[in-house]
Amino acid sequence: MELEFLGTGAGVPAKHRNVSSLALKLLAERNAIWLFDCGEGTQMQILRTTIRPRKIEKIFISHLHGDHIFGLPGLLSSRSFQGGEEPIELYGPAGLESYVRTSLQVSKTRLAYPLHFIELSEGVIFKDKQFTVECMRLDHGIDSYGFRVTEANHEGMLQVEKLAELGIPAGPVYGKIKQGQTVTLSDGRVIDGKEFVGSSKKGRIVTIFGDTRFTDRSSQFAKDSDVIIHESTFNKNEAKLAHAYFHSTTQQAAMIAKKAQAKKLMLTHISARYLAKQAKELEEEAQEIFPNTQIAKDFDSIDIPFS
Repeated sequence: MELEFLGTGAGVPAKHRNVSSLALKLLAERNAIWLFDCGEGTQMQILRTTIRPRKIEKIFISHLHGDHIFGLPGLLSSRSFQGGEEPIELYGPAGLESYVRTSLQVSKTRLAYPLHFIELSEGVIFKDKQFTVECMRLDHGIDSYGFRVTEANHEGMLQVEKLAELGIPAGPVYGKIKQGQTVTLSDGRVIDGKEFVGSSKKGRIVTIFGDTRFTDRSSQFAKDSDVIIHESTFNKNEAKLAHAYFHSTTQQAAMIAKKAQAKKLMLTHISARYLAKQAKELEEEAQEIFPNTQIAKDFDSIDIPFS
């Protein structure tokens, strides 16, 4: 599981930061990529990575401001031209389907694959054996959502080499041992399956917030996250401005991560006002409250290890 930041800027594209887009790369887990927001120029950013658009399985749109959706029609179109045939699920607020279908219709664009739209409401919006995705409504003037992606726990691996050393041949008995059962072999030996299964691994949790004012609910929603991605459009001295414009400060984001007992905080949605030195200062502000904070840059990749 890996995060790759395709755009970390706020409002409009800048030379050093494109607008919002984030890829959750699940190539080892399901040979797929999930995209969160798709600002203008996202497909151009993708060209500078190893991401293949045909691998994009789901796209989650936090809200319908242009810096989060203007790249979507172009990306969908290019995916079709590049041989993408598998359907895409698009999750977003009311109005997303109208925007996408109108853009494709007006431009006479025909896709080689179907689109499935899921309108957001609070609660679980997707679940299978591998992952659960929940969303929470935020405070941003228009409908804006945060997403919590929870991976299912991984069962312990069968220690095949250990069994082979004992001369236990592969067969149906391996399945029983994998389940932790006690089995009696044909030669009379009794095998306790629990001794031949490795430790289970707790599934990872990633919480990705759309644009929002500070809200206490966010810390509970992000509880125990391995990584939190949160906007920090304003510095610590601009709390009144942040509230007026429905955004958050660096230290408000850090407070969310601290209360959530998260392992790591990534700051994004950075104003073009903040260049290299000023951006570093934003990071340091948040670190005063939550030390394991990093300000994201375009094309940063973050591996999310098991605990």
